[in-house]
Order: sequence, then C-alpha cells, then structure tokens
Amino acid sequence: MAAIQYYDVILKPVITEKSMAGMSEKKYTFLVHPEANKTQIKEAVEKMFEGAKVKRVNTMNQVGKNKRRGMVYGKTAKTKKAIVQLTEDSKDIEIFAGL
Repeated sequence: MAAIQYYDVILKPVITEKSMAGMSEKKYTFLVHPEANKTQIKEAVEKMFEGAKVKRVNTMNQVGKNKRRGMVYGKTAKTKKAIVQLTEDSKDIEIFAGL
C-alpha cells in the first residue's frame, strides 16, 4: 500500500458520552486509518489543528463483527480508534467547540 498522508490518517471524530466527558481533560477521540501508527496520528493532529500539541496517543483496534443476512455470513469492516491527549498549554480542537 502507498504511504499514508497526514490528511488520510484521521477519518472522523467519535462523538459519544464517554468521549465528550474526556474533553474536559483535553482527550479527543478519532476514528483513524487502520494502518496508521501513533507517530502518524500525532503528526496528523498537530498539522490539521493549529495550536494543538499532542502529549500522548492511545490506540485501539476493533475487529469486524460477524453479521448474517439469511444464509449468508459476512463481516463488517475492522476499525481503529485513537484517543489523543493534548498538553496543558495547547489550544482546544475547534470541531468539538460547539458540542
């Protein structure tokens, strides 16, 4: 596969009750590319959101669920989730500001 660019790493933000509670501690949750590593995620957040300085990145791989439709079995796509913690002196991420 070709090299992943920083704008391909972050797919979308995860908006749940738990992720909203983490924003008070400057922890933001994103769905990321399944092959992205922690350094690529850190670079992408710092380049896409000005003033954001990443302190730590935690990642979780979620395997696809088994699904059935009639007699046919299949799997949903696997995903990867990243929880990004910002430093104390960095700016907040604007996409979460109105939520």
